[in-house]
Amino acid sequence: MNLPKQVRLVEVGPRDGLQNEQQPISVADKVRLVDDLSAAGLGYIEVGSFVSPKWVPQMAGSAEVFAQIQQLPGVTYAALAPNLKGFEAALAAGVKEVAVFAAASEAFSQKNINCSISESLERFVPLMDAAKQHGVRVRGYVSCVLGCPYEGNVPPEQVASVARELFAMGCYEVSLGDTIGSGTAGDTRRLIEVVGRDIPRGKLAGHFHDTYGQALANIYASLLEGISVFDSSVAGLGGCPYAKGATGNVATEDVLYLLSGLGIATGIDMDKLIAAGTQISSVLNRETGSRVARALNNQQSKTLTA
Repeated sequence: MNLPKQVRLVEVGPRDGLQNEQQPISVADKVRLVDDLSAAGLGYIEVGSFVSPKWVPQMAGSAEVFAQIQQLPGVTYAALAPNLKGFEAALAAGVKEVAVFAAASEAFSQKNINCSISESLERFVPLMDAAKQHGVRVRGYVSCVLGCPYEGNVPPEQVASVARELFAMGCYEVSLGDTIGSGTAGDTRRLIEVVGRDIPRGKLAGHFHDTYGQALANIYASLLEGISVFDSSVAGLGGCPYAKGATGNVATEDVLYLLSGLGIATGIDMDKLIAAGTQISSVLNRETGSRVARALNNQQSKTLTA
């Protein structure tokens, strides 16, 4: 069994995790979260999103967050930029890496960004040109890769087509997102087999939501297929407003526990990561969504009261 010796985790909690929260979250709390994640050893943090505040009010303060976080050397602090206007705002905030996103499902693309898949890809052309000109790296996301809330099953060939377009445009890496969390390990392996015919597996990442409780199984299946980059969200924060019933991304703490058990290095400190997740969960007035964090916190409290 040839598993990767090292895995890079892309922390999406500050952006994908917080963007759908209804209660206002202060810039100070967002800054604290990013700084806590940096201190825990995360090498890649998606800090915010430069989209219209009309569509995603929670991301309105992204420029302020970028201005106030402590940027550690060697850590990538990225932002989502859906179009050229968003890219220009990100550039003005000093962002060195952005992410763009397209759906593998026509219905989802229309519901999410009010345009077809091909139209969404066309929007990225001027953004990619500007990014190249300014030396900004671009990462691509494909959503609904293992199912769509409106279309149901999404053929792997359809996913491969969109991923191929993003890669050809200049995205250095393409993250395959199971937006509704319905995929299984078998689906995941088939998907990677098909997409991997066009894009080297070293240029692919996995982004799994845990709606059906399959995220860790899908990550393990991806590891078996040679994937070594995974998106995750501290405390399991997140969801999707356009995918009814979709729960949060897989918790970073739970992925780290899985990888540690397999002897795969990440460079992340579990105790500091759990503390970061517990802190932001207290801001949101809820318990952490990470099973590992809950188990270890409970174990610790029992030890203290024993």
